[in-house]
Amino acid sequence: MSTNPGNTNPGEGGDFGRQGTKGPIMPKTAAEALRPEAGTPPPSKRSRASRSQVVVFLNFFLSVVILLVLASGAALYFGMQAFVEPGPSANGDTFLIKPNTGVQDIADQLERRSLISDARIFRLGVRATGNESALKAGEYAIKPRASMRDIMELFKSGKSVMYSLTIPEGLTVEQALQRVAEQEALTGDMPASLPPEGSIATDTLRFTRGATRQQMVDKLVADQKKLVEDVWSHRAPDLPIANIDDFVTLASIVEKETGRSDERSRVAAVFINRLAKGMRLQSDPTIIYGLFGGKGKPADRPIYQSDLDKQTPYNTYMIKGLPPTPIANPGRAALEAVANPSQTDDLYFVADGSGGHVFAATLEEHNQNVARYRALQKKQADDAAKASGQTTAPAAPDGNDAGGSGENGDAGGDDAQ
Repeated sequence: MSTNPGNTNPGEGGDFGRQGTKGPIMPKTAAEALRPEAGTPPPSKRSRASRSQVVVFLNFFLSVVILLVLASGAALYFGMQAFVEPGPSANGDTFLIKPNTGVQDIADQLERRSLISDARIFRLGVRATGNESALKAGEYAIKPRASMRDIMELFKSGKSVMYSLTIPEGLTVEQALQRVAEQEALTGDMPASLPPEGSIATDTLRFTRGATRQQMVDKLVADQKKLVEDVWSHRAPDLPIANIDDFVTLASIVEKETGRSDERSRVAAVFINRLAKGMRLQSDPTIIYGLFGGKGKPADRPIYQSDLDKQTPYNTYMIKGLPPTPIANPGRAALEAVANPSQTDDLYFVADGSGGHVFAATLEEHNQNVARYRALQKKQADDAAKASGQTTAPAAPDGNDAGGSGENGDAGGDDAQ
């Protein structure tokens, strides 16, 4: 058997022409050799990954998310535009937020009153800006065409509509509380009983709708107490006034006698001088209070001579010293005038016909001042009668007007001790 290493016969175990299998190579015909060989065939079925339900779900989910993001972005954009654009109200209005009212209720009320265009946008805008708990109770003045953002900022600010309650100097407690009762922006009942005369501050209080009448009265009383104590603590050392209650009483008389700031301290001096001398005060406003009490005198009724003879605890033409209580609520100026009166010898004053008074230290001088005032009164009455076509002035129904000027009468007329 030959082992010739140079044997190159393909069929003899050499590698030339092998296809990875053992055996003889089959020769091809010329036609087969010229026929092109087939390429690698495509997969006959889809891959398992492409058929996976997880991939299908993820594709759907991603599509939904994209759509939601786009929709949310569009909604946010248009919502913010609506939140800041001018509102629908051409005239504006006031709007009341009661305590503990939620954003949803506020938004619904605003929409019902056509102050905003969409309650949902307002509610979402407030929440998105973190202001849901920042809106304050109160009554607000909403401007025309105010945007939802403007309204939100207004409610955040707490700048409510403010109302005023004014108690003028010289009102009685009953008259002052009547003003409290008639203030429609206040709520609640009036106090069951009246505070003492002279204990109400003459001031202007500012408040928001919903404040109670009891709160107003309590504040007026507290403010007056503080004021009186403060002025009393700075009084002149030689006043002939026994206590703080008498101080308020005399201040109330000065308050009713004159409304002029340039003569209050001089009017106070007249009464201080008369008290020091033991003279009767002879003040017409005290007579009026004794006759009409806290309701006050009708504006068209003068003081008649017969009124001076009517015995009441307040008739200072008949009693000595001060009346038992104040006759009105004195203001700061009257209190300060009594605490530090002018240093004069005046014992009398009478109206001068022009809104003020003339003062006198003696009865003789005072009587001359009274005579001049009477002559002026007569002339004014005659002129008025001529203007109305009458030949003489009408007579007073009960003799003479005692004070000559209603509530600004003279301290004395004569010295009736």
